[in-house]
Amino acid sequence: MLNMISHGNYSSTPLVIAHGLFGSGRNWGVIARRLSDTRRVIALDLRNHGESPWLPDQSYAAMASDLSEVITKIGGPIDLLGHSMGGKASMVAALTDAPIRRLIIADIAPVAYAHTQQHLIDAMQALPLGDFTSRLDADAALKKTVENSNVRSFLLQSLNLRESKWRLNLDVLSEFMAEIIGFPEISRQFSEPTLFLAGGNSDYVQRDHRTKIKTLFPNARFAKIPNAGHWLHAERPKAFEAAVRVFLGE
Repeated sequence: MLNMISHGNYSSTPLVIAHGLFGSGRNWGVIARRLSDTRRVIALDLRNHGESPWLPDQSYAAMASDLSEVITKIGGPIDLLGHSMGGKASMVAALTDAPIRRLIIADIAPVAYAHTQQHLIDAMQALPLGDFTSRLDADAALKKTVENSNVRSFLLQSLNLRESKWRLNLDVLSEFMAEIIGFPEISRQFSEPTLFLAGGNSDYVQRDHRTKIKTLFPNARFAKIPNAGHWLHAERPKAFEAAVRVFLGE
């Protein structure tokens, strides 16, 4: 069973949040707590991330099965929000008949992408974790291969400095990278309300993706958050929260 971080305890439809690659439920703590003023919000650690089990399969079928197991445990139907890899897993769960009332997909489309994240795995695996006494030391070492400070900060949230190890199963994530940046062929549809919420500065959800999206999600609508990139929930949290509230409250 996936690790679940629960906020709030209300009788309205629960909201489950599935993070992206290299993330964790803790990354969503601020938004989860704010949204929990009217509903129960559960932020997950997906398999091979955070405090969830390390397993040999990182396919979307496996991740969707995990989500279905969570929904069964907490009791469906639920509302489901997924970002990036978690968004693809959420789409597959919805397309395989998980009991979902409303679906929010944050800055990802049901298509294959060319931009692999293998270089980030290579950078993390190359770090001599036992040599570091502080996160600043780790950041300085990671800077040699990862120039973007925001990306380094995000990755280092998954570093367990005390035990000198990553809270990420990097070997399995590397093995399944081609599947993670891809999307499985699925012929079913999810007809419930679905919001594809993209960052205005991001190129992950493009206009030419809409035909594929509408084929799989005929009740889909589209919105953008201005001045936000792929990590739209971290860059514009209040705007992201507002968009989620409006959609779930309709």
